[in-house]
Amino acid sequence: MRSVRYEHSGGPEVLFAEDAPVPAPGPGELLVRVEAAGVTLPVVRKVREPREPIALGGEIAGEVVSIGDGVGGFAPGDRVTGLCFGHGYAEFALLHATMASPVPDGASAVDAVALVRSGLVAYGALDAARPAQGEAALVTAAASGVGHLALQLAKLRGASRVVGAVSGNRAGSTKADFLRSLGADEVVTYDEEAWGAPVDYVLDAVGGELLTPAVRALAPHGRLVAYSSGGGTVQAYDLLVGAKSVIGFQMALVARGRPEVYETWRRELWRLFAAGALRPAVHAEFALEDSAKAHAVIEERSNLGKVVLIP
Repeated sequence: MRSVRYEHSGGPEVLFAEDAPVPAPGPGELLVRVEAAGVTLPVVRKVREPREPIALGGEIAGEVVSIGDGVGGFAPGDRVTGLCFGHGYAEFALLHATMASPVPDGASAVDAVALVRSGLVAYGALDAARPAQGEAALVTAAASGVGHLALQLAKLRGASRVVGAVSGNRAGSTKADFLRSLGADEVVTYDEEAWGAPVDYVLDAVGGELLTPAVRALAPHGRLVAYSSGGGTVQAYDLLVGAKSVIGFQMALVARGRPEVYETWRRELWRLFAAGALRPAVHAEFALEDSAKAHAVIEERSNLGKVVLIP
C-alpha cells in the first residue's frame, strides 16, 4: 500500500509517500480501506516540532476489510469512520472498534471525515462552554475544519450572536463571505484592536498570542474554552478583574474515558447532518501523493472548511 511519512521535522516539503506493508488488525481493531483522511492543524504543527517523527493521521473513513479478535458490531464490508491515532495517511489503516462508527446511507466518506472528528471537537468545546440560550459567542479559526462547524453549532444551541474571528483581510474577504453564509452575525480579524461587543464565551482553536485578545473579548463572567495545540499564557489578573474563566478541552480524553458521551455526540452530529441543519464544508481534496500541498493549505490558513486526502 501507499503511505505518507517524514524522516525529520520541517514544513510540508518533508512529507513523502512510499510503499509500506498492509497492517494486520490486532485485538479490538478494524482494518479499513481508507477512502478519505482528514488533515488537521495539530498534525501539521507536530511535523514542524523538533522531535522524533510521529505517525501521521487523525480521522479516516472507508470500508472495513477485516477485523481483529474480540470485535463485535462490525463486519467486513461495513462503511465506518472514526479517530485513528496515527498512520491514517495511507491506503489502509487500523481503527480501534471503540473509535469507529457507521457511516449512514447517503453520506460519503468525505462527508464523514469532514463531519465526525471536527464536529466532535466543535461539539465538545461548545459543551464545555456551558452555553445558555441567548448568549453571544466568538469562534477563533472560524473558517477551519472545526471552527466552521463550531460556529453553526453555537447558533443551533441558541446563541443570539456569533462572531467569527479569522486571519486575513476583513471586509469583503472570502472568509467573511463564507462564514456569513453559514450564519455568522459578524466577522473580525485577529489584527483588529477590538473584536466588537463583548461575548459570553469564546471557543479558541489558536492559542498563543491570541489568548490575550480572546480573554479581552469576554464579558464579565465569560468563559474561554481552549482546545488548541498552540499553547499560550493567560494572565491571572485578566481573569480576576472580570470574574472570567478558562476551560481546557481535549477530545481524546472524552473518546477514551467517556465513551457513552462520545457516542451521544456522534449520533447528534449525524442527526443534524441528516436534517440539513449542520453543513460540513470541504475546502479541497488532495491525492495521497500530494499530502505536502494539503499541509501547505493548512499552514497558510487559507482553507474554508475541511482539507481531505483521498488515497
